[in-house]
Amino acid sequence: MVDDSKFALVLGGGGVTGVAWEIGMIAGLAAAGVDLTEADLVVGTSAGSVAGAQITSGRPLEELYERQLAPATGEIAAHFGVGTMLRYASAGLRPGDDRQALRRLGHAARTAETVPEQSRRDVIAGRLPSHDWPDSPRLLITAVDTETGEEVVFDRDSGVDLVSAVTASCAVPVVWPPVTIAGRRYMDGGSRSAANAHLARGYDRVVVLAPTTTSLRRSGRVATELAALGPAVRSAVVTLDAEARAAIGRNVLDPAKRATAAQAGRRQSAAALAAVTAVLAD
Repeated sequence: MVDDSKFALVLGGGGVTGVAWEIGMIAGLAAAGVDLTEADLVVGTSAGSVAGAQITSGRPLEELYERQLAPATGEIAAHFGVGTMLRYASAGLRPGDDRQALRRLGHAARTAETVPEQSRRDVIAGRLPSHDWPDSPRLLITAVDTETGEEVVFDRDSGVDLVSAVTASCAVPVVWPPVTIAGRRYMDGGSRSAANAHLARGYDRVVVLAPTTTSLRRSGRVATELAALGPAVRSAVVTLDAEARAAIGRNVLDPAKRATAAQAGRRQSAAALAAVTAVLAD
């Protein structure tokens, strides 16, 4: 389908419903003959880290899709409301560079009252069909150091176990607790960028599945990152359409909407097929 070592799949953030939508989209595309699991590189951010770990686990896509349709037992409900958005905006829009903004957000994450760290880790562990890093394709999982604001990328050679890496990438500031790894505390990779598409540098075909493509700061927007990859890169960005947004609703952290989101992703895959195929065609 693609040339060797040329194709990167980038999976962005979007809560528990974002995981389901991405899995529905990937399963729907595969059923139509376009298998995104043939990527040479998978970049996972927040929800995308869960989806990335799932699709590189070796489990059949239809099985992963059916898991999204099952009752969402073992999940913890949360709400990403106006108050949370205001704290994000306060950190992200005040004067200063990106690193300063992330340090402010990291401070808010460390001082917020949330569920215990182990409780959140147990939820993420339950989402992953395998707790081992894949041999292939290469899987990158993004997070942010809460103290320094530095972007961190975990992979199979980082010395960090897969469950810890994914839990860190999904640690939405103020909502979920930062994750402690080797004495450092990490938060959601999506706090820096919606999808971290810049990590696809060096790949000439890039498919981005991202429930949201925007960011408080321009540097973290998908369009900005793809443009920086260069004009020779062939890319497609698929995000929620109006029907999917309506089906999921405003609270992307609501486990009760998981099945609806998966079904929305699968339905929308038909409309995304042509754009994705154009990127991957020889």
